[in-house]
Amino acid sequence: MPARALESLIASVPRRPAGSRTSVGAGRAATGLRGAVLLLLAALATAAAVPAHAQPYPAKPIRIVVTFPLGGAPDILARLIGAKLQESWGQPVVVDNKPGAGGNIGAEFVARSPADGYTLVMGTVGTHAINASLYAKMPYDPIRDFAPVILVASTPNLLVVNPNVPAKSVQELIALARAKPGELAYGSPGIGTSIHVSGELFNTLAGVRTVHVPYKGRQFAIPDLLAGQIQFMFDNMPSALPVAKEGKLRALAVTSARRHPAAPDIPTMAEAGLPGFEATSWFAVYAPAGTPPDVVAKLNAEIDRILALPDVKEKLGGIGLDVAGGPPEHLAAFTRAELAKWSRVVKESGAKAE
Repeated sequence: MPARALESLIASVPRRPAGSRTSVGAGRAATGLRGAVLLLLAALATAAAVPAHAQPYPAKPIRIVVTFPLGGAPDILARLIGAKLQESWGQPVVVDNKPGAGGNIGAEFVARSPADGYTLVMGTVGTHAINASLYAKMPYDPIRDFAPVILVASTPNLLVVNPNVPAKSVQELIALARAKPGELAYGSPGIGTSIHVSGELFNTLAGVRTVHVPYKGRQFAIPDLLAGQIQFMFDNMPSALPVAKEGKLRALAVTSARRHPAAPDIPTMAEAGLPGFEATSWFAVYAPAGTPPDVVAKLNAEIDRILALPDVKEKLGGIGLDVAGGPPEHLAAFTRAELAKWSRVVKESGAKAE
């Protein structure tokens, strides 16, 4: 309540005129009435001053920012989790795709958003680990500017080639790249993604020179791969595996340390002749730094419950996503470890943000 309105209302409460003669009872009644009104007004003023975050969370729609375009693994996860949160909490959950700069545009948007739990980001290995070493100047700090909520899932990348490429194994692709240095091209959904760095790691470990072609998202890269404009790509398994199963692309290897249950017949890069090759993509929910701990805890508990649902585990596992979960502290430690790991990988590969 505005100060002037409060003062006016207090002034309107009857006072006992100075020097007036009233009965003792009437005087006490007037004094009591005035005291009661003042107490009520004080209570109203206090209630009006209670900050919005003190209301039971969530009290309004939640936005999950995806740092890449529609269709990729982070988008799939955000929409699945968003739908489940909406079901359980009764508040709209909007998925907002903000691609660009290897995910930095969307991540920075969330880092600069109010720390109230209503704007979240589906962070990736790129936005919260790789980019810090790849970009000379970052618009945010992946540790200082975010409150970890929960590690959602991980997935290996799948090395796929256009069917017209005369290589049916990783070793044959390496031989082809050595015979045609600088002629083979691989695509990625953007600089700084694990897909980009996987290609650079391939060049380093195989001793070949291929050309990186960054796109604004996988939905732009895949058509060029299918058309033969680029020859190969390390795509996230949830995106690449269905296309490979249809026979539109040829899968050569997975980038995980072990074969994946969703594609047990596809060898690892290490098995295919490049020991030490491992590049796993992961996805996690972060809130802006300073988000109240009770809000972070509530988000963590509910998303952890969602990830444990049988239908969710079955759906994600079927497309090559390994469900994670765990407390915010686990994600905090994991992020720090991944920052250190990918710093080494980026340095060894020589990858840069062109």
